[in-house]
Amino acid sequence: MADKADLTKYKGVWVFAEQQDGKLAKISLELLGKARDLADKLGEKVTSVILGASVKPLADDLIAYGADRVLVAEHPELAEYRTELYTKIICEEAQKDKPEILIIGASPIGRDLTPRVSFRLHTGCTADCTELDIDPEEKILVSTRPAFGGNVMATIICPEHRPQMSTVRPGVFAVPAKDPARKGEVVTVDVNIESSDINVTVLSSSKSKKHGANIQDAVKIVSVGLGASDSTSFAAIQEIARLIDGEVGGTRPCVEKVLIEHGVQIGQTGKNVRPELYMACGISGAVQHTTGIANAKYVVAINKDPNAEIFKFANVGIAGDAKQILTAIVKAIKAVKQE
Repeated sequence: MADKADLTKYKGVWVFAEQQDGKLAKISLELLGKARDLADKLGEKVTSVILGASVKPLADDLIAYGADRVLVAEHPELAEYRTELYTKIICEEAQKDKPEILIIGASPIGRDLTPRVSFRLHTGCTADCTELDIDPEEKILVSTRPAFGGNVMATIICPEHRPQMSTVRPGVFAVPAKDPARKGEVVTVDVNIESSDINVTVLSSSKSKKHGANIQDAVKIVSVGLGASDSTSFAAIQEIARLIDGEVGGTRPCVEKVLIEHGVQIGQTGKNVRPELYMACGISGAVQHTTGIANAKYVVAINKDPNAEIFKFANVGIAGDAKQILTAIVKAIKAVKQE
């Protein structure tokens, strides 16, 4: 446990900026927007930490999206992500700089890196948060996340350890507006890697082949639940998505039924999305799913049960047989498009 006097030495909000092949991950920009909000409430600065082989050119983008300062760690050995090296450098810099808050994206890399960093810095971490805020009286980080299978929302604080750490799933926060005119400081980190620091050697790497667009980037999503998982309804869902230039998503039971791929599963154990239009077809509205669509701008729900929970989240609700309704929607769209 840290002495309270020691806690006053910790200042600022840090964001780990994830990048691959010289391109910033979208989650890094989303977190910068939230970090800016947290830092403004504390009267502190935002520092972004980026590691890689040739990543200094990305510093200007990080500043444009809200960072006041960027710590750049470059080394050939950092070209490929490796837990041990990234942990070593981030923790060394954190121990010197003493950030008050450190937030990391809950991406595959972030989920691998965060536990190691948290353990080495002797602090706790709240994982998979859906909201971050500052307590106005205590001036400490307040992290909110689903708990007990998504049945309750837990509010968690870390009053006695620093930095206060949280991970946030992609798609929870919006990407802030880019301001190319913003000015900030770029600091080059002195990277010292010994052979003893390297226990894992990357011999080769390859990207998995993705089919279709990233569901988290989709502007329009037509989503399937068990209530619309019959062949006729699902064919209509696919046709609606095609007609409106949208993407097909769905619930976990539909993944288990091998109707859709896990990559387009939406909800607590899937993806968080922020589309302009979200059509929930045959979806009951369990919290495990609705946590993933909390930021959808316009929701249309179709369900045979007029008391279904999904209608509480919908801008427009249609109670009735999904097969008939979806077939009618296809005909109506085609009539307007005159296909």
